[in-house]
Amino acid sequence: MAVEHPLAAPTGDRSRIHDIGYRGYDGPRLGRAYARRSLYSQSLRGAYGLGRSVKSKVLPMLLFAVICVPAAIMVAVAVATKAHELPVSYTRYAIIMQAVISLYVASQAPQAVSRDLRFKTVPLYFSRPIETADYVRAKFAALASALFVLTAAPLLVMYLGALLSKMGFAHQSEEFAQGLVSVALLSLLFAGIGLVIAAVTPRRGFGIAAVIAVMTISYGAVSTLQAIADVQGSSNAVPWIGLFSPITLIDGVQSAFLGGSSSFPGGVGPSNGEGAVYVVFVLSVIAACYGLLIRRYQKVGL
Repeated sequence: MAVEHPLAAPTGDRSRIHDIGYRGYDGPRLGRAYARRSLYSQSLRGAYGLGRSVKSKVLPMLLFAVICVPAAIMVAVAVATKAHELPVSYTRYAIIMQAVISLYVASQAPQAVSRDLRFKTVPLYFSRPIETADYVRAKFAALASALFVLTAAPLLVMYLGALLSKMGFAHQSEEFAQGLVSVALLSLLFAGIGLVIAAVTPRRGFGIAAVIAVMTISYGAVSTLQAIADVQGSSNAVPWIGLFSPITLIDGVQSAFLGGSSSFPGGVGPSNGEGAVYVVFVLSVIAACYGLLIRRYQKVGL
């Protein structure tokens, strides 16, 4: 209940201070690390709709099922036929399922950042111990982790199925580890690109459309140019053209260093020297996305 304390002003006017019962916080101050972990965990949960409405869970869970079902079918066929190898390699699976992965990024990258921009809550985060870098790291790590869960889950299904089929343990373990490295790079790259695009606009619909456009148009354009270069006899240009699309970047890295087959024209991926350029380019794009996000939220937080 409010308590009124009359206060006489020098001018003769009477003012009142209303005590509405707010109290100061005397508990422990958990600091930036706790705030960063909390923001990370909440963002990761939100990427799969956990703790949110049922409608928010439908699309991410559906995409998770869509990407895992083909792996389960391949395992069932391999077990039934007593095959000695899986029909699709671990490093190749994410490349084949790129449309599902791109759709997941397009749906969840705007969800991670657009609402904070739209409702202007970003400055409220920065009024606490959390800083710009903490916010960006938490959001980046959360979306990359969500993507890693999405892309690594079917590889785990394939690996367990291969062991059930009594395929070579050492060989399958090596290929499974290579697949995990491939999808870890893919998760970081796609998360960075998706968040940079989504952070440009507070409108979620525009963010979704922009992410889909960048992912699909870049891959279509690069694949077309690679095919034209191969037909024209300029096969040496094919690997360098692949630097300009996120999915072909990962394709080049995994085919050069992780024992995967390539989807480049002719099935010939980059050499080891060209693959090193691919690795440097992937890491540079990830670092550039992080830097762009820092600059963006430094402006928003002012």
